[in-house]
Amino acid sequence: MGTLTALLDLAHRRAVELDLPYQGALTPAEAYQVWQLAPGAKLVDVRAHAERHFIGTIPGAVNLEWELWPSKQINASFVTQLRQAVDPESLVMFICRAGGRGDKAARLATQSGYNNCYNVLEGFEGALDANKQRGRIGGWKYANLPWEQE
Repeated sequence: MGTLTALLDLAHRRAVELDLPYQGALTPAEAYQVWQLAPGAKLVDVRAHAERHFIGTIPGAVNLEWELWPSKQINASFVTQLRQAVDPESLVMFICRAGGRGDKAARLATQSGYNNCYNVLEGFEGALDANKQRGRIGGWKYANLPWEQE
């Protein structure tokens, strides 16, 4: 397990390399370590309720949909709901299925005054494999981090 400073420095270097407008990008294992080491850190799962229900949830995560199910419309109340659930001074990590919505959420949160935002690369399920299936290449579940089925 790395130190909190080392993990956040690595995440910030990735953000600079990837030209991200937020603090950093973490692998799932790094995000879990940060969550354990940083008092008050929040992991915000931005997947739709249906995704969490059928694929699995992360105990202790803040669940806040980026896109509404089944329309896939962007949640117009996302920032309002985020402010109700997470203090803007908190270290906030966003996770989705594979990293894309987490990136969008981190960008919007940063634009909305959250200064300590991170995206969880690979997300909960990781990238598609050669058979167009998830869960075999990266992701929170693949890394054997805590999760449960509803």
